[in-house]
Amino acid sequence: MTAAQETTPSISGSPAWARRPANLATAVTAELVERIVRGVHPPGTPLPPEPALCGAFSVSRTVVREAVKILQEKGLVQVRQGSGTIVTPPSTWDMLDELVLAATIAEDDSLAILDDLVVTRRVLESDMANVAARLADEETVDRLRALVDRMDELVDDHVTYHEHDRAFHDVIMQASGNRIARGVVRALESQVVNTARYMGRTERALCVASNRGHRRIYERIAAHDPDGAAAAMSTHITEAWLVRRSGPDTARLVR
Repeated sequence: MTAAQETTPSISGSPAWARRPANLATAVTAELVERIVRGVHPPGTPLPPEPALCGAFSVSRTVVREAVKILQEKGLVQVRQGSGTIVTPPSTWDMLDELVLAATIAEDDSLAILDDLVVTRRVLESDMANVAARLADEETVDRLRALVDRMDELVDDHVTYHEHDRAFHDVIMQASGNRIARGVVRALESQVVNTARYMGRTERALCVASNRGHRRIYERIAAHDPDGAAAAMSTHITEAWLVRRSGPDTARLVR
């Protein structure tokens, strides 16, 4: 959490604020999200009572109530009359929420949540590539060709390469016209695009191999081959992640 940790302990290690953050409810929410995801407060158990949370964070009841309300909106807790605020199972959590997704990724040593994220990308982007191959005009095809050609020149500069990589995928998503699917993919990627656990290995050979996949996608879209474009996108996303992942259980993604 970004707020400074307290110098004296409180309930279960919760922080008070050595330097109080500007938005107390947001800060308390973020800390509680992390603690719930880490299992400090397991599913089915109550959060500490309101007075204890007030004391732990040195905040008012109003702040605690606002934080609990936000946790409810994220699906992490349920307020039950007579039972208090109960932590809910992960199946109810809003995994598109920025705090929930970030905390889950940070806690998941198996990379299973990133596998799921990539599978979601693959399903949505393959469909968008299919539609883009049917709808892409000459300007879109020209933009894709220019990006692929430029990425061939950037394989020694993985930071700039990946900027163009994301632009390539975004052109296809825009060409599909599916604003909802594009929004979901962009929201998911925004949480992981700068993390080493998602980006994985970045050496030159991997950029070269990745751009071969981009070129196959571009060629199928330019040929207005919807099925071919979808297949090329699916293969590219799967293979690129398996290489970046470079760890055990990689077969889990191929499903």
